[in-house]
Amino acid sequence: MTAMHKPLVTALALATSLFVSGCAMLEPRVPEVAPSIPAEWPLPPTTSTDSMAQPAASMGPQLDLGTTPVADVGWRDFFLDPRLEQLIAQALENNRDLRVAVLNVERARSQYRIQRADRVPSLGVSAELQRTGGDAPVTELYTAGLGIAQFELDLFGRVRSLSHAALQSYFASEESRRAAQLSLVAEVANTYLALAADQELLRVTEARLENQQAAFDLTEKRFELGALSALDLNQARTTVEAARSDVARFAGQVAQDINALTLLVGDTIDPALLPTRFEPSVSGLAGLPAALPSSVLLRRPDVMSAEHRLLAANANIGAARAAFFPSISLTGSIGSASDELSGLFKSGSGMWSFMPQINLPIFQGGRLRANLGMATADRDIALAEYEKSIQSGFREVADALALSKTLAQQRVAQEALLQAATRTNELSQARYDAGLDSYLTLLITQRTLYDAQQSLVATLLAEQANRVTLYKVLGGGWVEGQ
Repeated sequence: MTAMHKPLVTALALATSLFVSGCAMLEPRVPEVAPSIPAEWPLPPTTSTDSMAQPAASMGPQLDLGTTPVADVGWRDFFLDPRLEQLIAQALENNRDLRVAVLNVERARSQYRIQRADRVPSLGVSAELQRTGGDAPVTELYTAGLGIAQFELDLFGRVRSLSHAALQSYFASEESRRAAQLSLVAEVANTYLALAADQELLRVTEARLENQQAAFDLTEKRFELGALSALDLNQARTTVEAARSDVARFAGQVAQDINALTLLVGDTIDPALLPTRFEPSVSGLAGLPAALPSSVLLRRPDVMSAEHRLLAANANIGAARAAFFPSISLTGSIGSASDELSGLFKSGSGMWSFMPQINLPIFQGGRLRANLGMATADRDIALAEYEKSIQSGFREVADALALSKTLAQQRVAQEALLQAATRTNELSQARYDAGLDSYLTLLITQRTLYDAQQSLVATLLAEQANRVTLYKVLGGGWVEGQ
């Protein structure tokens, strides 16, 4: 090794040693999180303390969440309808909002790589020709070398803190992507359920219109024979027109549901994948134990994203603190120089340069202190947002759990009501045909039956949607490749 190379080699060795051995870190300890939520979920008075409501036996195989955390349950294991599974897979592939979330993750990853690159020296090769002239003869100087430029010796951890902040921001973006993914899965499922319910309501309404039309035709013939009054005829006509109006209304809702589902899926939908009626087995979720701890919220992707944002903000405080201390930057190169191109790499043409630079902040007009204050405020804001995300998650889960039992009880009551209304309508029809009851009484029983049918569909929809919501708010898992 020649004597001229020793200063630069020494500088490179110093930089490498500092990089390998680490540096002083000025990041403060992450403050303690105090979300102030109960350790257990508040259950409604009607809820049994041994277990939450069990779904109907016809709803297919169930998942025992007493042993399987929801965050570990993939959506293909949760949803049972193969058509719904295909639509969810299609949405995960084509949905534009999710695509933006994925691209934001890629952007955050690139930002972290850029920031991390500042922690190691950057080497570059340069070649230069200098030609000067004037009254004196023209001279030429050829130079070529390998060097580092403005590499900061991270003595107080400023660069490392910025790299740590970028890494945590990347993790936060990844968790936000998972949250967007989970929300998309739930939204597709709920839209599919709404479409299935509206399809069922349309089917019920069309059947009612057909029955009412047949009854009206019979009433009209009896009116022409003088067996019924004009009042009976017009009462029969009102039921037909009301049923026709309901058919048009539910047909419009079905069309809107298909449009909403198409937007979520992000592509054209095969009509074979659309439901034709409401099936109670589109999802399977066993009752949750009442002792499920509220700590499961910590695995929700939105909560984990808020946690990473808190860690990133805390790392920025370390960088702001390090700015108060001196910074040392190194610039140097080794190479050769010659006044002739042919002699550029000959013996005796070697050259080196070494330019360390130290920057000691003395007076910044309060800028450094203001930057530290802003970084501290950002950290406190991130802490409050983290605690709020836990509190919001607790309420969402508590609300879904509160509905689990009450909706099951409501479904049982609606099924019994439908059975009673069906029997009442049969008896009323028989009494009307026998001339024992007026047509108005028959209309009332028919309307009660129709309302019971609609209410049962609405209750089944609410119960299924609540299970999807419970899966979502508990941080339902995502298995790569599903």
